Amino acid sequence: MSIIGRPAPHFSGEAAKHGEIVKLSLEDFKGQWLVLFFYPLDFTFVCPTEIVGFNEVYEKFKAAGAEVVGCSVDSVHTHLAYTRTPRNQAGVGELDFPLLSDLSKDICRAYDVLTGDVAHRAVFIIDPGQTVVASIINSGGVGRNVEEVLRTLKAYQHVATHGGTCPANWKDGEKGMEMSLKGVAGHIG
Repeated sequence: MSIIGRPAPHFSGEAAKHGEIVKLSLEDFKGQWLVLFFYPLDFTFVCPTEIVGFNEVYEKFKAAGAEVVGCSVDSVHTHLAYTRTPRNQAGVGELDFPLLSDLSKDICRAYDVLTGDVAHRAVFIIDPGQTVVASIINSGGVGRNVEEVLRTLKAYQHVATHGGTCPANWKDGEKGMEMSLKGVAGHIG
């Protein structure tokens, strides 16, 4: 069952952040946009490319008023080891955002991304009222496009601020589209 348009499932747990173990919960992000992404495991193959990809664009997410949290079924200690392992040794190095531990797999179950013993590659955009407004879920060996996640976030923010809709291939800085047949005709006509 889709959780789009519904309250974001609660989560809380330990996370690795800036070399330390911190407590983290959904309530910590109330009133702001949140990009919550799941990945299968630390020290694997596609995962570090995605995690580093989110880190490389982190300042753009922050500038857009959003926080980023990564989550997998690894222990918080494995997350710490992963962030302490240099990128040229297949770790992710220091990150600007936390990696949340879900050893119990309860968070993965709540977001319906558990596949076997690990999570699908999934990302959820949660609005300031803590409603899930978007998700992208991939299985297997195909990584996500982090720039598309950022574009999607900005599109939802545009609609929240200006109303209307954002048509296909909308880019930040463009006008949205009136939610009417006239708007469609003016956009594609």
